[in-house]
Amino acid sequence: MLAVLLTGGHEVRAAGEAPHIERQDWSFAGMFGFYDRGSLQRGYKVYKEVCAACHGLDHAHYRNLSEPGGPEFSKAAVKYLASQYEVRDGPDSEGQMYQRKGRPSDRFVPPYQNEQEARAANSGAWPPDLSLIAKARSIHEETAWYKAPLKILMDIARGYQEGGADYLYALLTGYQDAPEKMSMAEGMTYNKAFPGYQIAMPNPLAEGAVEYTDGTPETVENYARDVTEFLMWVAEPKLEERKRLGFRVLVYLLMLSGLLYFAKKLVWRDLGH
Repeated sequence: MLAVLLTGGHEVRAAGEAPHIERQDWSFAGMFGFYDRGSLQRGYKVYKEVCAACHGLDHAHYRNLSEPGGPEFSKAAVKYLASQYEVRDGPDSEGQMYQRKGRPSDRFVPPYQNEQEARAANSGAWPPDLSLIAKARSIHEETAWYKAPLKILMDIARGYQEGGADYLYALLTGYQDAPEKMSMAEGMTYNKAFPGYQIAMPNPLAEGAVEYTDGTPETVENYARDVTEFLMWVAEPKLEERKRLGFRVLVYLLMLSGLLYFAKKLVWRDLGH
């Protein structure tokens, strides 16, 4: 891929160069992280009204929306949400496939039946499934070798293992006009967070595009933050449970270490004489 020369005081950027991604503060980051229920519910709405037109959630079921640790919609609400979709089922007693209303036990209905249909509807691009996108993506930072061990420990403590969320937020808020002398390929849009800075997906978010009923400002930044948190939950629905268990294990190991230390002191006290 060719390097692109940016105007003014900008540097030459290679298409494969990793853009700088800003760190974000997430409720689910860190040892005691948790999902913001309001953000998850708003994020589902953004996904449903904006993202679901092109991107599926093949690994999620509608019933997950009512489970503990997630958006925690009521079961009646989830039943209603699922019923808004048509699901192909069968065969029936006559061996025929048929269409029925969705149920909470169904997977999220995909926007396309197959890859070929998806590519035909998107000028040859295949919109990826978003089920695991928040865990599949990551961010890259240059770190001196002698600082790497300390950085790894700090990242784990502060929750930066969730770097995929930082990337998604940066991508959704990274659409800009291309620099004057940058040659854009046909059908591509400039995005400062995307490797190569050219992305096939047009800007999906706009101010006021999704109505929030809880008074949260309807800004691109809030849409991006909420749908990113929702996608993080889809990718790791047991995050809160995992972190609670991890904390308990750490407490147990600390207590066990203390007991073993004092037991060793007690045993060796007499032997030392």
